[in-house]
Amino acid sequence: MRIDELLQMPYWIIDIIPKQVPKDSPGQYFSVEKHYLEKERLAGIKQKHINIILKINCYRDLVLYEDQETNPSPEQIADEMMKRSLFIMIDDAMILSEPEDTHLTVFNPSDQLLELIKELAVGEGLFVWKPMLDKKVSRLNEKGIVDTTYED
Repeated sequence: MRIDELLQMPYWIIDIIPKQVPKDSPGQYFSVEKHYLEKERLAGIKQKHINIILKINCYRDLVLYEDQETNPSPEQIADEMMKRSLFIMIDDAMILSEPEDTHLTVFNPSDQLLELIKELAVGEGLFVWKPMLDKKVSRLNEKGIVDTTYED
């Protein structure tokens, strides 16, 4: 499948929070998110993301889409995840990793891959959930960067 097709498939979030925050939540989601986006905290979260991807690679082949290299070295995977947006292809699924996000997005996982991801996320103190409230629309723009919007 092509990236633009995968971006329209069902997706799950690997996140620091256990479920989607409702639009009308009385809490202070954006202030808490800003707190976690501070450099040192974000680096710790990104390390958890890297750990999950590397552990998946123990069980499955993966390809860094832009490089088209199957099973690059763990060091290369870690470096690339910290530096740039990355499409990580696993079977017919794709994981989108962005260096400035506290979550990973998993598109079109098989039941077996999703179960593995859930187990690994728990081990890293993270959660896996499927968005319910909004429809996420993701597209590649002319520069090959993912633009995401949410529709009611």
